[in-house]
Amino acid sequence: MSFDLILFGGTGDLAWRKIMPALFQAFRHGSLPEGGRIVGVARDDLSDDQYRALIKSRFDQVELAKRPSEEEFSRFAALLGYLRMDLANPADYAQLAARLQQRPADVVVMYVATAPGLFTTVCEQIAAAGLNGPQTRVVLEKPLGHDLASNRAINETVRSVLTEQQIFRIDHYLGKPSVQNLFALRFGNSLFEPLWRREHIANIQITIAEELGVEKRGAFYDSTGALRDMVQNHALQLLCAVAMEPPINAHADAIRDEKLKVLRSLKAWTPETLRQHVIRGQYAGGSIDGEAVPAYRDEKGVDPHSRTETFVALRAEIANWRWAGVPFYIRTGKRLAGRDAHIEVNFRPAPHAIFKSPLASSNVDNRLVINLQPKDGLELHLLAQGADQRRGGGTSRGAPTLAPVQLDLDFDKRFGSERVGAYERLLLDVIAGRLNLFVRSDEQEEAWRWVEPILDAWRHDSTGPRPYASGTWGPSASSAMIARDGYCWSEEC
Repeated sequence: MSFDLILFGGTGDLAWRKIMPALFQAFRHGSLPEGGRIVGVARDDLSDDQYRALIKSRFDQVELAKRPSEEEFSRFAALLGYLRMDLANPADYAQLAARLQQRPADVVVMYVATAPGLFTTVCEQIAAAGLNGPQTRVVLEKPLGHDLASNRAINETVRSVLTEQQIFRIDHYLGKPSVQNLFALRFGNSLFEPLWRREHIANIQITIAEELGVEKRGAFYDSTGALRDMVQNHALQLLCAVAMEPPINAHADAIRDEKLKVLRSLKAWTPETLRQHVIRGQYAGGSIDGEAVPAYRDEKGVDPHSRTETFVALRAEIANWRWAGVPFYIRTGKRLAGRDAHIEVNFRPAPHAIFKSPLASSNVDNRLVINLQPKDGLELHLLAQGADQRRGGGTSRGAPTLAPVQLDLDFDKRFGSERVGAYERLLLDVIAGRLNLFVRSDEQEEAWRWVEPILDAWRHDSTGPRPYASGTWGPSASSAMIARDGYCWSEEC
């Protein structure tokens, strides 16, 4: 199957940090279909050879294992081309159409890795140039809108020139091996699904933590914030993956129908729950790995009086029979104590404790952890009889002592070079036309509908975000929020 992949924003940060390395890995693994062309599009005045040289120089900045050798890049570069375009100029789209018609492909992927304000312009111009035929697939990066109204406006415009089956709204967290194995764990085995409900699960925690600050994205981030940047999309998609009902099959719409039901079942916010169950913070100066780092308001491109949040923690509930009464805690932030993304499923204590160990009554080590970064894998934490019992020891009444044990599946160690990265998997799915791991428009709208009351409340809150020192786990109010339910974040237990 031949394909053309047109990368709008082909010289941008996302192109060289994520998309090109992913395409190269697919090429290296032999999974990129033969007969493909990759055309970078941007306003820079470059020739094909100059663009290839630019991409080659950028590869020096990706992690070592993903860098090509000279021979590998020479073969990969044969796929690369470049076209200078002004994305607001219809004549430039005519040039693109002429280039594609020189060698028609079975599939044409238009990857729009541009500023969100250009999404509708690009889609409208693609249609005006006659490039929206059935063989065309358009990939849209987040954020898709700034609120519910703008999200709807973008989706309506895009759907006026493309069918829903042609639109691939990408969320790279859904392409992570651990998330894929979460679906396999739940729906491919009979072990966990009977326990995957309110009778057996006490709470579920979703953490997406970064050590980095806003880096070079200060101006963008200051108009976005953590709620829009991470919660509305990544975190809520992870929540859906954990909480959804088993789909009737593995088809895209069957899976997305069940995710939509979760989003529609999220308890609506009230003034009281907004005050108690939503915490926002903004990082102050501090230390990361022993080095001093600036406060958010001192970052380049950031308003020195900014009220933009760099941290969010919240408590959600799903109002259905499976999850009624089970709290779901979400937290995400920048300049935290570590780079760590995971989902933690905490099971309820045993109904009758017969062991003397303090661990038996708290069940702090009866949990499943789905690790997303920096490593991918699954950990099952259990309690087992301690070594002293095997030696004939124990209390005076012979009661066994329990100790925490851990079953650890590290995907790097288990699958090694067989593993496929998130962007690589998603790009291959676009080329193949598989929509399972992409977000449907009604999902996005429900997510925006749920977070909008938070944004409205913050607009009318004169106190602003709570400061927290860089290198910590965020404002203390986050710990107080979860402690009111008798629980704690994983690093605090």
